[in-house]
Formats: sequence, structure tokens, C-alpha cells
Amino acid sequence: MDNPELTTDARTMTKAGALAMELSKEKRRLQQELSELQEEFDVVKPTTPTGTPDWYVKWASTVMAVAGIFLINAGLVHWGQGAYILSTLGWCWVGMIWGDRAIMIGSSISGTATAMNLLTEML
Repeated sequence: MDNPELTTDARTMTKAGALAMELSKEKRRLQQELSELQEEFDVVKPTTPTGTPDWYVKWASTVMAVAGIFLINAGLVHWGQGAYILSTLGWCWVGMIWGDRAIMIGSSISGTATAMNLLTEML
């Protein structure tokens, strides 16, 4: 070890090797973390399709239901009830497409009750 350049090169190689090993270890850790995050996302991502006819009916029906409630509270009861009844018809259709009886039952019951009230008020 009489040559000082050789010891400097050996130290540089050792530092470079240690840095490469550390970077490789960090890369594996980040890949593992990314994989875990992807698994978590897959668990919580929405399962309903987007851009399909049922998706549009679902959102149109939701807007109609909210609009119906606001119209009823604004004093436009008949318009609000009509909007709400249309929304329940849309949700019943979505429930049939999805094969979801809970959506169909909930929508048909609230829609029927609203329609009965509307007919009673109109007669």
C-alpha cells in the first residue's frame, strides 16, 4: 500500500459500491411501498362502471332527487315531487341493471309513497 493513488481509488470504489447498494435497497423498499399502495387502491376504488348508460342514469337520478327535495322545500311541492318520482324510476332501472334488489326496493317504496302523496294533493 505504498501507492497513495491506489488507496484513494479503493476508498472511492468502496464508497461507490456502498452507495449503489444503498440505492438498490431504497429502490426495493419504494417498489414494495408502491405495491402496497396499489393493493390498497384496488380495495377502495369504485366498482361501478363509468361512462355506461347506467352510470348516466344513476347520476341524472341523483341530481333529480336532490333537485326534487330542494323544490319541495322551496314551496314548489308538485314540481319537487314529480322530480323525485322521476329519480326513483331511474334508480329502479339502475337497480334492475345492477341486479341490486335493495336499490329497487328502496326506490320503489319512496317513489310510490311520493306518488301517492302527489295524487292525494292533486285530487
